[in-house]
Amino acid sequence: MLRTRTAKTLGLLLAGGLMLGAWLASLAWGYTEIGLDTLVDAFFAYDPSSTQHLVLRTERFSRAVIAAVVGASLAVAGALMQTLTRNALAAPSILGINAGAMFFVVVASTWFTLRTPLAFVWMAFLGAAVAALLVYLLGRQGQQGVSPVRVVLAGVAITALFVSFAQGLLIANQERFESILFWLAGSVAGRGLEVVAPLLPLFLGAAILCAWLTRQLNVLALGDEVVKGLGQRTGRVKLLAGTVVIILAGGSVAVAGMIGFVGLIVPHIVRSLFGRDHRWVLPGCALLGAGLLLTADTLARFVMPPQEVPVGVMTALLGTPFFLYLARRRSQAL
Repeated sequence: MLRTRTAKTLGLLLAGGLMLGAWLASLAWGYTEIGLDTLVDAFFAYDPSSTQHLVLRTERFSRAVIAAVVGASLAVAGALMQTLTRNALAAPSILGINAGAMFFVVVASTWFTLRTPLAFVWMAFLGAAVAALLVYLLGRQGQQGVSPVRVVLAGVAITALFVSFAQGLLIANQERFESILFWLAGSVAGRGLEVVAPLLPLFLGAAILCAWLTRQLNVLALGDEVVKGLGQRTGRVKLLAGTVVIILAGGSVAVAGMIGFVGLIVPHIVRSLFGRDHRWVLPGCALLGAGLLLTADTLARFVMPPQEVPVGVMTALLGTPFFLYLARRRSQAL
């Protein structure tokens, strides 16, 4: 673990460097290989007749931006959820947040025939909020508050429920099923910057709110009994942090579909390096989350060439063993 402030600062700089390396790899590597000199020319000396320049400007640049934004958002949302629930297994994909957002987007596209990115965004926010409320209500244990075990069980049940409903709607609407299938598996391909642009102000606001909440989150992580002993009120902090989770997770689903396990893996890696101080954990999660999803998206291009595997499949391959390891370690500790 990095213990001094200088070491942690260097750690963040290293994480930023790794993220930048993953960004450049996402731009350069794929079915069409692109050299560094061509990459630079594509942005500063653009030639419309060049296939490589066209691929970079119309496809890979927007894809890399979306992967970085979504990866950072899911990782930060996972860290917040683990703090709020005091559960090492908490993540948007596991506690039903992603599934709720996905189901409401499917409803919007099948029942209400909504097609605009902004409409998908607001429906995703609504679905994420509904799922979060249901998991909270089902996870409560009387006057003792939220039970970590009950929360996970509620999240699994809510996820199964919303995924089943979404699949039923899409089966009844074959036309939409074919067009939305790749999105359901989680993908950042084939999307322009106009998809993520409406979300950038919201994500920026969520980042500012996270920075303001770091000290309160550090207190909250000590446990309700300690917090009450200190005379702190946690209701407002939990509400604001929950709102940030809904914005980050719901917006990510609206843009890239069901991408799981980023919010589970990254916070554990970051805490093992930086400790539990949210002043370091949240920016570390943002950088490593962006780097992880950029890397997964790049690797997905080489699994079954010339076809691409959805990035959600790649994160599931990485995240499932990690989830089983955490679940096993947690059961041994009980």
